[in-house]
Amino acid sequence: MNWSAYVDGYCERLAPGLWGEPLNDVTNLAFLASAAAVWWRAQGRRTGRTLAVLVGLVFLASTVFHLTATRWGGAADSGLILVFVLYYAAKFPHVFLGVRMKWSWLAAPAFVVLTAAMAALGGGLYLPALVGLAVFTVVLAYARDPYWPHFAVAGSVFALSLAFRTVDGVVCGDFPIGTHFLWHLLNAVVLYVVSNAMISKEKAPSPEPAKGPSTVD
Repeated sequence: MNWSAYVDGYCERLAPGLWGEPLNDVTNLAFLASAAAVWWRAQGRRTGRTLAVLVGLVFLASTVFHLTATRWGGAADSGLILVFVLYYAAKFPHVFLGVRMKWSWLAAPAFVVLTAAMAALGGGLYLPALVGLAVFTVVLAYARDPYWPHFAVAGSVFALSLAFRTVDGVVCGDFPIGTHFLWHLLNAVVLYVVSNAMISKEKAPSPEPAKGPSTVD
């Protein structure tokens, strides 16, 4: 495989060159703003800082991809998004459901299996993330966790984002700049919302155990 091969995958790009997708390049700054906001919310907590760094890497990889328009850039872009998703999936049962970390991390390989299965069925690489957000929403709503609306909002925004990514090549004739830039803007919102939910959950005080009836000696 030629990893340096030119990739013309978006409506906005008309020819090779570093500035072939100016709007797609500039809107990547939304990921950088999201990473900075997550870092600020983390207030020194390891999980929050890790999430911020991963969002920052998404910004870096996506920017490089839309500048270079190469196969290796595209692989880095998709790969670092997947790294964020797998880290989040691994931490979700631990942070939100109280599962021990030695079991919680198994959610990551489970998500890999889901992604591979859906990709084989033509579902693409990003539809499993939408399914994951829906599952998180339902699980937390059933558990009456106050953070379930965060995932409902994130899922709704991501569904809209995925729709804009999908129709990018279809609307070229009527909308030459395409709609991929909206994928960037909306995904930056999604990454902040889910990161903020995890940070807030970790900061929330644990409920005190119920006290049993007092006994008199």
